[in-house]
Amino acid sequence: VQLVESGGGLVQAGGSLRLSCATSGTIFSSNTMAWHRQAPGKQRELVAAITIGGSTTYADSVKGRFTISRDNAKNTVYLQMNSLKPEDTANYYCFCRGYWGQGTQVTVSS
Repeated sequence: VQLVESGGGLVQAGGSLRLSCATSGTIFSSNTMAWHRQAPGKQRELVAAITIGGSTTYADSVKGRFTISRDNAKNTVYLQMNSLKPEDTANYYCFCRGYWGQGTQVTVSS
């Protein structure tokens, strides 16, 4: 199973980024997809998740700023991140059914 993330980068505080995670159709269409992140020296944490039916869950720290969505035709899950803060700086990982992507770095400068 491959989960391929893209879209990370360097952005100023208050800016936006959109992360993408593409995977195979079989695993995508039958599972909840999630984004996690890990900052240096901290534990990996759940950022957002979306079920097959489109129900979403968010960490309190990102509610109102981040939006997770999925495109079933493209087998891709997205994380739209707005109003970014320096504390959002982390490596962001796509997760599905025990499988992790390689991660994409997001750096927010103050």
